[in-house]
Amino acid sequence: MAFIAENLAPIMFAALIIVLLLGYPVAFALAFVGFFFGFIGIELGLLPATLFQAIPDRIFGQMSNETLLAIPFFTFMGLILEKSGMAEDLLDTIGQLFGPVRGGIAFAVIFVGAILAATTGVVAASVISMGLISLPIMLRYGYDRKVAAGTIAASGTLAQIIPPSLVLIVLADQLGRSVGDMYKGALVPGLMLVAAYTLYIIVTSIISPTKVPALPLEARTLRGTKLLLKVITSLVPPLVLIFLVLGTIFLGIATPTEGGAMGAVGALALALANRKLNFGLIQQSLHATAKLSSFVLLILLGARVFSLTFYGVNGHVWVEHLMTSIPGGEIGFLIVANLLVFFLAFFLDYFELAFIIIPLLAPVADALGIDLIWFGVMLAVNMQTSFMHPPFGFSLFFLRSVAPTRAYKDRITGQTIQPVTSSQIYLGAIPYLFIQLTMVIIIIAFPGIVMHYKSGAKQVDPSAVHINVPMPSIGTDADPFANPFSAPGNSAPSFGKPATP
Repeated sequence: MAFIAENLAPIMFAALIIVLLLGYPVAFALAFVGFFFGFIGIELGLLPATLFQAIPDRIFGQMSNETLLAIPFFTFMGLILEKSGMAEDLLDTIGQLFGPVRGGIAFAVIFVGAILAATTGVVAASVISMGLISLPIMLRYGYDRKVAAGTIAASGTLAQIIPPSLVLIVLADQLGRSVGDMYKGALVPGLMLVAAYTLYIIVTSIISPTKVPALPLEARTLRGTKLLLKVITSLVPPLVLIFLVLGTIFLGIATPTEGGAMGAVGALALALANRKLNFGLIQQSLHATAKLSSFVLLILLGARVFSLTFYGVNGHVWVEHLMTSIPGGEIGFLIVANLLVFFLAFFLDYFELAFIIIPLLAPVADALGIDLIWFGVMLAVNMQTSFMHPPFGFSLFFLRSVAPTRAYKDRITGQTIQPVTSSQIYLGAIPYLFIQLTMVIIIIAFPGIVMHYKSGAKQVDPSAVHINVPMPSIGTDADPFANPFSAPGNSAPSFGKPATP
């Protein structure tokens, strides 16, 4: 019992990992471990008997968190756009635009993945949409199955790092930082990933041109003025919506929650303009939005129960001592933190990592003087790998659910198309997995990629800040419990400037 009492924090963390590996739902696993070890701590006298009286306050505190309101708004916006056929129009148009170029359809998938990421912010919607629309075309015209599958799966994960990503909202909340700053910091790394994916296809088209052939002439149905008109009508509306949402956030005109609300209204307007808006579409989107939002909030509440007990037994102190004792200082901590996130991503998804690991690492990073926006963006890029490697690579699972599992006859060419195997999907993801990890190294080596978010911020000189608090006059009849600022003749405290005489 003495050993348990002295090491309750590491035992508690190890128990959580074991429960999660057994396959129990994350929200309930977090709450169970928190309650179980909380009662043990109370019985051992390590925790007060009133510990769990703080839970209602924590729950209502999260329910009143306005930052998290952006999640259902952006989710609803993405689902409306995905179900209204915007992805299909974009893929068809950009595929025709790049058709004469080797790897043209792959370029279209990457660029559309970036546009969908900036409008939907939902990985599942991006991967499934592009898998249903572009994979049959790529198979029809002789694309290598590994290249096709890897490109679709990786392009879908851009929805995690390019604003308005849901994961960035959660990370900003867990790090105690502004969602707008997180969006600004993540924009350049996200665009660099798009460029890196594109470069990989270019190199592949040079080394192995047969793996990424150009569209044959008969498949290029749009040319000249028809093609130009299609590009304008397909690209301009989503680009306007992107500016409406992200532009207003970056310019400081709207908060992320307000930007998400405008995006939801804009998505409804686009669906109406495309004559796709109906009651069934709204009902399906609202249902899926409620499910995802409830999923996120339930995990968050479970994490609050876990953290209540974990912090009560000084688990945060244990983690801080463990991480700060790593040789190498700041660089050593960053390497270990990224390795921890990478290996836990084999078993946990991005929301689970954000709610379990980030609250443990953030105080250590802050104590070491690491900028938390930079730290959060770096880990967000790392957490993309949770979609791309087995056994729980959700992007691979999404693609597997829509990829053909048996031979079929193509409706255009009449040829028999062989199925896409799971091993081809996994092997195709490996190059993109290395690209993502390389981006993590680049962010560590060149912090300015993220730190540019501070360029427009107002700098405050701490030495110029003066706090003057007028003292109440104390007489024989003074009430020692009275508010000193409510007494006649006393003014409220003045912050940043001298008090008015």
